[in-house]
Amino acid sequence: MALTRNDFPEGFLFGAATAAYQIEGARFGGCGSSHWDSFARTPGNVAGAEDGSLACDHYHHWEADLDLLKDGNFDAYRFSTSWARVLPEGRGKPNPEGLDFYDRLVDGILERGLKPFQTLYHWELPSALADLGGWENRDVAQWFGDFTEVIDARIGDRVARIATINEPWCVAWLSHFLGVHAPGKRDIRAATRAMHHVLLAHGTAVQRLRARGRDNLGVVLNFDFCDPASNAQEDWKAADLNDQIFNRWYIEGITRGAYPPELLGALAPHMPEGWQDDMGLISQELDWLGVNYYTRHIHAADPGAPWPATKQVEGHLPKTQSGWEIYPDGLYHFLMRAHEETGGLPIFVTENGMAWDDRIENGAVPDPEREAYIDRHLAAVRMALADGANVQGFFYWSLLDNYEWAEGYEKRFGLVHVDYETQVRTPKASYHHLARMLERR
Repeated sequence: MALTRNDFPEGFLFGAATAAYQIEGARFGGCGSSHWDSFARTPGNVAGAEDGSLACDHYHHWEADLDLLKDGNFDAYRFSTSWARVLPEGRGKPNPEGLDFYDRLVDGILERGLKPFQTLYHWELPSALADLGGWENRDVAQWFGDFTEVIDARIGDRVARIATINEPWCVAWLSHFLGVHAPGKRDIRAATRAMHHVLLAHGTAVQRLRARGRDNLGVVLNFDFCDPASNAQEDWKAADLNDQIFNRWYIEGITRGAYPPELLGALAPHMPEGWQDDMGLISQELDWLGVNYYTRHIHAADPGAPWPATKQVEGHLPKTQSGWEIYPDGLYHFLMRAHEETGGLPIFVTENGMAWDDRIENGAVPDPEREAYIDRHLAAVRMALADGANVQGFFYWSLLDNYEWAEGYEKRFGLVHVDYETQVRTPKASYHHLARMLERR
């Protein structure tokens, strides 16, 4: 049976999410350079050597894009505010054009009856701060706090919820240990320091915003289900270690003020001096938690490899265009886990979606795979609600096809197809599917 809005609690919010660098067009409006600009210009880092200089030109098309949300019967819009657009040098004088843009955007969201969900940082570190060590430099926490105050002074009084950081695992581990995202490092010391400093920046932003009277503060963590490749004890240990790296470090650092002991033991030689004194700031009380979930990975021991001495094993489930297994049970698992870990805080699914090779056919974009994906994951949300999780909203990733980081423009996650040559938007079948589901009767 097809789900409807009535299958969810009164007041449950449905929305779609985007990120600044992925849609806005970084060459417009006085936006400064970010480490993604330089990363993308380095051969081999990004498919097609593509960057976010134009992206979806949301900077000029924002009104029509917000109309898509309104016409799709959504309740809320999750967007991010670019640090490099607001402070082109990362510090110092703000960019009036950037502040004006976000001012107009928030007003436009509200005028359409939508709730603005703001994310302060979605990966576009200003190049000038990358030159100073970026997330490896402890000072990044204070720089981020300063940026937080600048943008909050302009729009903070009108946003429904504020998230500090989007996906700290990506900011730190994916970008400084695996080298897949900017700045593209593969250095355990750099990764360890980034893992701590990104949470310190989160805590600093919360502290600054509390001082400004905000009571709508959260963080967005991404979770990945870690399964063992077999019942062998070594594979269970491999899965558990990856769970600590991907999931536990961040949520336990924030909710418990402590890092997982086993992982901390491995990383201790690389931790910044005096890190223990930061845990009180990192673990301040939150008002809500954002859960991003896409897939699971299967892990096996790899004794001949350097630490962490694990490897990923191919799974048997259907996969998205990104090669990610479709595993809705993982969303249920993490919603229940987040509910327990936070003591029942409001939880929002802040990202959930899939990439597919979508094509326009006779003026329409059929994507039945995405329709099924959405239905199955919303069913997992309903199950978590039934079992007591305090889930209060669901945001599909993403509203638009966009710049998909190291994948360039090849992978399409959107409910709306974007022709990157003409910037023409074409709502997909999944957009219409959701619009029917969310129609108020």
